[in-house]
Amino acid sequence: MQSLATGDPLRLGPYRLLGVLGEGGMGKVYFGRDGSGRPAAVKVLRPDLAHDRHLAQRFVREAEMARAVTGKGVARVLDAQTEGGRPWIAAEFLAGPTLDEAVRTYGPMDEPTVRALAHYLSRTLHDIHAAGLVHRDLKPANIVLTSSGPRVIDFGIARPEHGLTLTTTGQIPVTPGYGAPEQVLGQRVGPASDVFSLGAVLVFAASGRRAFDATHVAAVQYEVVHGTPDLDGVTPALRDLIGPCLAKDPALRPAPTQIAAAFAPPKGAVRAWRKGPLAEDIARREAATKRLTASGHTVVPGTPTRRRFLGLAAAGAGVLAAGGGGAAWWLTREERSPTHDVPQAVPTPAAAFLSLIDVKPGEAPAALWGPLDVTAANGQVPLPVRDVVIVQAKTGGLLALSVTDGKERWRAKDIDADAGFVSVADRLVVAVDDERSVHAFVASTGRHVWSTDADADHLLAADATHVYLITAGNELRAVDAWNPAVTWSRTMPSPRSAIPARAAAGGGRLVVHDRTGQVTCVDTATGTTRWSVKSQGTNGPVPAISDDTVYLGGSSLTARKLDKGDVVWTESADERSRNAGVGWGSPTVDEDRVYAVDSYNAYRYGTLVNSKSPTTDWYEVLEGVGSTVTAPAVEGTTAWLPGPDEDYVRVVDKKTHDWLFTLTMKREGPYAMASDGNRVFVDRGGRVLAMPVFGKA
Repeated sequence: MQSLATGDPLRLGPYRLLGVLGEGGMGKVYFGRDGSGRPAAVKVLRPDLAHDRHLAQRFVREAEMARAVTGKGVARVLDAQTEGGRPWIAAEFLAGPTLDEAVRTYGPMDEPTVRALAHYLSRTLHDIHAAGLVHRDLKPANIVLTSSGPRVIDFGIARPEHGLTLTTTGQIPVTPGYGAPEQVLGQRVGPASDVFSLGAVLVFAASGRRAFDATHVAAVQYEVVHGTPDLDGVTPALRDLIGPCLAKDPALRPAPTQIAAAFAPPKGAVRAWRKGPLAEDIARREAATKRLTASGHTVVPGTPTRRRFLGLAAAGAGVLAAGGGGAAWWLTREERSPTHDVPQAVPTPAAAFLSLIDVKPGEAPAALWGPLDVTAANGQVPLPVRDVVIVQAKTGGLLALSVTDGKERWRAKDIDADAGFVSVADRLVVAVDDERSVHAFVASTGRHVWSTDADADHLLAADATHVYLITAGNELRAVDAWNPAVTWSRTMPSPRSAIPARAAAGGGRLVVHDRTGQVTCVDTATGTTRWSVKSQGTNGPVPAISDDTVYLGGSSLTARKLDKGDVVWTESADERSRNAGVGWGSPTVDEDRVYAVDSYNAYRYGTLVNSKSPTTDWYEVLEGVGSTVTAPAVEGTTAWLPGPDEDYVRVVDKKTHDWLFTLTMKREGPYAMASDGNRVFVDRGGRVLAMPVFGKA
C-alpha cells in the first residue's frame, strides 16, 4: 500500500482514506475506514474520466452488479455514491492473499483442498448466475483466500447473461488462459463461460500450472480455442472432474450446482485456510488490517505501519480492481446454451419395483416393453444412458430407444456399431464411422457434438474425460472427450487380433484384457504401463472396476489392486470350463459384492476380503454343460444369471439366491444384458426387451 499523494481525497462519504491500494486506467482504489473502524476498499473514477457519461455509467453499474449477488462468496459492496462529480464504490476489504499468490508462495494445493475450493467457488458462481449475471473474469488473481473461505472479487466486467461486453477500446475483455473459447472469439457468453474459467482456475490450484499456456498472448488464446488443456500434475480423480468444465462447447460443461455436488470435499478439507502456513499467512494479514484500522492512522511515507502493511495486506487491492477488467466439468446442464438445443437436466426415469404379489411364483413377469425386433443379431451389449438405451440397430448404425416405452428416439446410420460404442459421463455417446473417425452425440437427443479423425478400429472404454480405442495400426490411443484431440498414443502390448480386446476404465487406470490372455493396466493420463500379467484367459471376459480394485475373469476370478496390480484374492476356474477355453465369465460388481459365472455355477463373493480366497456368500447351480462370458446383471434385489449353454437367464434374489423365475427368449445366440433405473435390458438374436425387477419392501 502506498501513502496518499497530493490531490488524493482524505475522506469519501463516511470513509477516512488511509492509503492507496492500487491505481489503473479507470481510477484509484484506496484503503479506507468508517467511523466504526470497519475497513473498506474504496474505488474512485479518475477525474479526467468522470465527465465521460459512458464510463461513469459503467462504473456505477459495477456496484449494481456486485450488489445483486447476495451470497457469502463475494466481496460485499458497502456503499456507492457520487461526490464532487466523481462516483465511488466502497467494498468489503479482504486482507487474505489471492489464490495466485497462495499457489506461487506455498505450492499447489492437495486434492482435498482443491475439492473444497471447487465446492465453494461453484456455489458462489451459482449465486452470481442466480442474480442474472456472468462474472466473465474469474481467475486466480480475482479469488481472495480468507479465514472463512475463498471469496470472488472484481465485478468490473460482469454483465447480464445477454449481450457482449466491450472495453473502451472495443476489445473483448478476457484474461488469457482463463476466458472461455466463446469469449476469445467474441461470441455471446453465458454462465457456462464462468464454468470454463473455474476449470482453468482449478487446474492452476491443483498443479501450479496454467491449463493453457504459450509464449505470447495470441498463442495462449489459440490454445484455449483449439488446444488440449495441460493437466500434468492434476490427480486422476480431479482430472475426471475438471475435464468437463473445460469443454470447448459450452453446452457440454456442467452446471455450478453439479460441480458443487461432484467436488463435495472430505471432512476437514476447509482446514487449509484455518491451519497450516497458508492459514497463518491469512491470519497475519487480517491481524495487520485490524491494527491499522484500530489506530486510524493515515499511511505516510516511511512509517513502520506502512512497511508492515505493504507486505501483509496489499492483496486487498484486488477487491475492486482499478483497471475494471484488464489482464493480471456428468453431466446434464441446468441452463440452456444460447447456440444449441440442449435438454435440461435429464434424470434417469426409474421404473416401479415389482412385488411378490404382482406375479405368480416362478412365473416371469410381463416385460415393461418389447421384445422389439430392431437390433443386430449377436450385436453389442445394450448401453443405458440416463433416459435412453443405445443398441446396435438391425439395419446398421446406432439406435437410441426410450427406456420408458422402447420408442425410437434417434438413429445414427453412418456408424459402424461393430466397432463398439461407449458413454462419457452419462452424457455423451461416442462411436466410430466406416472411415475410422470418432463421433460424439448427446445421448438424450442424438445431437452430433463433434468428430475427429482418430484412425479408430475399435472402441474399448471411456471414463469422464477420455475415450480409449485401438487403431487400425494396433495402437492404444486416448482421445479427449470434451476437447476432441488425441491425448496420447502407444503400441498395443499384444499383436493385432480379429477379435478385439476388452477393457474397463476407472480410478485413473485403463485395464485391457486382450485375446492372448494378457492383462495390461495403463495410466489414463500418460498411457504408460503400470502393471501387466499373463495367462488370465483368452475368451474375452470384460474387466470390472470398483473403487481401487479391478476384477478379472478368465482362467481365474481375480481381484487386483488398480495401482500396482497386487492380488487381493483369486479363485481358479472349474477344470471343465478351463478345458473349454472359457473359465470365469465377465464379473459384475454391485455394492460390495462380485457376481460371476464359472461353468454351470454362479457365485456371489464378498469383495472386501483381503485374503487368498474370497468369501462365498452363495453359489447357484445352473442347468447346462457349456460356459459363457456374459456378465450377470444386478438390479433392485435381483441377480440375473446367464445359463452356461446360453439358452436362458435365471433370476434369483441377490441376497438369498432364492429362485424367482427363468427368462427365455425364442432366439438363438448369447444373451446380452445391462441394467439401470430399476430395469434390466436383455438382447438376444436381434430382439431387445426391458424387464422390471423386484425391489426392497
